[in-house]
Amino acid sequence: MVQYTLAQSPEIILTVSGKDSAKARDKAMDQLMELMDAGKLPTELEEGFGPQQLIEVKESTIDTASGEDTITQAVQVLSNLATLKLKVQESRSEALEIRQAVDVLFTDESVTEEEITRLKEGFKVLKNFAQANVRYQEARSKAEQARQILDQALKSPDK
Repeated sequence: MVQYTLAQSPEIILTVSGKDSAKARDKAMDQLMELMDAGKLPTELEEGFGPQQLIEVKESTIDTASGEDTITQAVQVLSNLATLKLKVQESRSEALEIRQAVDVLFTDESVTEEEITRLKEGFKVLKNFAQANVRYQEARSKAEQARQILDQALKSPDK
């Protein structure tokens, strides 16, 4: 199938079987003449308009590729979100325990050197959890858009 349009009316698409050829252009001209006779052509064509002035409409493979790239990126964003969510969940309870232990530093209670050493070691877990949680929150907001892209790509064409 080949499609043609007019520079004067790009919304008009004339579809002819076969590939671009003089014969296909003549068939498209016949369709154009029928539209003109029926008064369905929104524009006046100049005298001497011929088949060589028809513009072939090519399918845009770039749009498809960029659409596929967008979908691939959306899936990667969601995969990253899933990984970050697991990381946050795995370290949350330990980080919360360490966070509660931090409160002992702000009291008048005495603490042992062992407790302070344990706290200092726990700060790394706390830091890693907090950083992962921040990255998770950022990724989550990006993932909303990724989810919408996938929802759009998964929509049934008949809806």
